[in-house]
Formats: sequence, C-alpha cells, structure tokens
Amino acid sequence: MKVMRSSDPFLFFSKREKEEIIQAVQEAEMKTSGEIRVHLERKAKEDIMAHAREVFQKIGMTRTRERNGVLIFMGIRTKRFCIVGDHGIHEKVPEGFWDGLVALMEKHFKEDRFAEGICETIWKVGDKLKEFFPFERDDINQLPDEISYSI
Repeated sequence: MKVMRSSDPFLFFSKREKEEIIQAVQEAEMKTSGEIRVHLERKAKEDIMAHAREVFQKIGMTRTRERNGVLIFMGIRTKRFCIVGDHGIHEKVPEGFWDGLVALMEKHFKEDRFAEGICETIWKVGDKLKEFFPFERDDINQLPDEISYSI
C-alpha cells in the first residue's frame, strides 16, 4: 500500500519511522568513532552533491576528530538524494562503495520503503566505519543523532 508522504521534510517520516532511523544511527555509532547523520530538505538544488557538501559543512560534520562523518541527504520534493563521506572515510572505502549504497536506497525508495532503505544504509555505513574507525573506550558522540531538516 502506497503511503501518502508530505513534501514538508518535518512530516515526511512518521514518528515511528523517525525513531527507527535514530535508533539505527545510535546502533551503528556504537561500533565506531564515526558519525552518521540524516538530513531532509524540501528540495535539493540542481547540483545535489555540491549542495549536500554545503549542508555537510553547515551542520558541523567536518568537525569530527578523524574526519569520518557520513551524511545521507534527501531532497523531498525533487525526489533526489545522495551520500557524502568526509575525507577520512572517503579515502578508505573501495571504489563504488557510495554508489552501491545509493543503489540500495533507490531500490527501497521505489517500493516506498524510505525508512527501511535509510536504516539499511546506516547499518552498512556503520559496518564500514567500524572496519576503519572502530569504537574506542574514550569515544564520545560528537554530533547529534537526530534527523536534521531545512526548508
């Protein structure tokens, strides 16, 4: 059954879906010093990757100690999305890693399973971050786990 979704980023996900996404972020970050964020915007600018990088900077993702933040960015009205990894993680992942995650999300999104697609992507990102940036006893949560929004 197709769910009617709002073009308002704050209302796009149900309360339960938001909770599932936040829980996925928290679970993934328990394994790594990396940081994962999800950001929703009403519509993405034409060059979505450049715009997502601006948002990445604006919400503080470049300030992680090991430059190992990952942003899942969605433009709700434009139905466009991308994933941005900071230098620390981007330099370590194999060729095609980000494209594979985008394809995974796209598969879920076509079936109107947005939260599931994002959660599965978060878990895969967490596993990859763990590989290169395992959780250390002195690690702290450097960024909020909540979904961020802009209009």
